[in-house]
Amino acid sequence: MSNRSPAARTARIALLALALGLAALALRLGDTALRVGTGFSARVLCSLAFVSGLDPRTSYDEYVAFVLGPAHALVRYEVDDAERAVESRAFYRRARAVHREGLGCVLVADDGPDEERLRSAAFPRSAPPPAALPVASPPPAVARELEDALAEAFAEPTAAPPHRLTKAIVVLHRGAIAAERYAPGVDAATPLLSWSMAKSVTATLAGIAVGEGRLALGAPAPVPEWSDEDDPRHAIALDTLLRMSSGLAFDEHYGAINDVSIMLFTRADAGAYAASRPLAHPPDTVWSYSSGTSNVVARLLRDAFGRDLGAMVAWSRRVLFDRIGMASALVETDASGSFLGSSFVFATARDWARFGQLHLQDGVWEGERVLPEGWVDYVRTPTPGAARGEYGAHWWLNAGRPGAPEDRTWPSVPRDAFAARGMSGQYVVVVPSAELVVVRLGLAQAEGDALHGIERLVARAIGAVEAWDAASATAGTRR
Repeated sequence: MSNRSPAARTARIALLALALGLAALALRLGDTALRVGTGFSARVLCSLAFVSGLDPRTSYDEYVAFVLGPAHALVRYEVDDAERAVESRAFYRRARAVHREGLGCVLVADDGPDEERLRSAAFPRSAPPPAALPVASPPPAVARELEDALAEAFAEPTAAPPHRLTKAIVVLHRGAIAAERYAPGVDAATPLLSWSMAKSVTATLAGIAVGEGRLALGAPAPVPEWSDEDDPRHAIALDTLLRMSSGLAFDEHYGAINDVSIMLFTRADAGAYAASRPLAHPPDTVWSYSSGTSNVVARLLRDAFGRDLGAMVAWSRRVLFDRIGMASALVETDASGSFLGSSFVFATARDWARFGQLHLQDGVWEGERVLPEGWVDYVRTPTPGAARGEYGAHWWLNAGRPGAPEDRTWPSVPRDAFAARGMSGQYVVVVPSAELVVVRLGLAQAEGDALHGIERLVARAIGAVEAWDAASATAGTRR
């Protein structure tokens, strides 16, 4: 018979229960990390191989392994060229991503349709090729400055990692290509990954849907999980979502077990996962960047078309991509058939430049209005909760802190600049005052504008085209 007191025995049982609970939690977190790691490597390698046409071994070694960190040593992958699929394994976990024509790659999620059903959706493009963007002829001194700026942006800051791995840069001035450059293995026909630049594309499609009456900007968003009027999330509007002020609890810190990774790399329905989150703050009180809210918006678009993926794809091409000549553009989906509106749009650098030029031209293309009147002003109006004026409606801004405009993201770039931005150094920067669009795409091994070189690139491009404009004005010519 034990000599321990009842209190001691109770404490021992409590400690044992705690230890067992912690062990179970560790197992669960470890399993989640394995699912995320295999899901990420399968999906991203599939897209880079079968959409971008990049070498998968190089993509894994230069990029995917750096994102996974030390855990990459646990991951094994196999590229199936015949099936156009990538399978990734780590211990007992496996993930598979398959390519579909016109839709890019989709992850075959545990809780979604099987691969055969997913493959049944394919939407090849049939639109005629668009007219090429015009090419400008800068004066020799301006051309040299632009080429030097691009060369600097491609150069690696140090011999040691992390590397910036710039893949493409296009500079448009007054709608014409003033300069462009590509990395080996990439050219003007290579579609490249958006990461979070997709959010700006999602906002653009949402704006067109608002203009057509498919969605309402200020009314409660028709999200099934929030339909009960007693649910505090019922008041969340599309405007609130676009401004990243929904108040939904969502962990955007990238890692193996956070919300954004779980949503993108383990779940069949990204929008449903995000919509299931509880409120952390009352709507419209706190600005908090969230990929989850972008996928709620994308699911609203899906639902507006009765969950008919073919109809939604055809509409997106007709109202946006084909209208402005983005023939290379495609939006990858989750397994439920929603656009992954937070992260997975592919287009060539020139087509990303077209997207920026559309917004530079206030949503008008070749004399026809594509975006509702006032939409561009709406997306580049600072969100109240963004203290430094750094965010509008799914676009990043350079407005600066109210009363202290010098306190802004890129001090050497004009305040009217706004940008679609994505992880690993994706940028479409629009500078209305300079009539300039700068696209920078890459697979940078770490985050940070300094590594990516974007502020200096844009500032140098502005200086070059301003000198060009001044010389033209002195000569009495108008380009």
